[in-house]
Amino acid sequence: MELVTRFEAATLSTAELYGLRKEAFIAFNAAPRGSQDQRDMLLTMRNIEDELATRAPGL
Repeated sequence: MELVTRFEAATLSTAELYGLRKEAFIAFNAAPRGSQDQRDMLLTMRNIEDELATRAPGL
């Protein structure tokens, strides 16, 4: 799985982001510990979470 940037995440629907977050989580766990792939998936999940946070309704 490729790294998803914040800009790429902004172009996706909320449903797509949730699906991609799941894929990134699975890829993170499958990657060797401390590898570049694992770091990329961690960053991908962070970018997705940041984008989802901007879409959350305010309280």
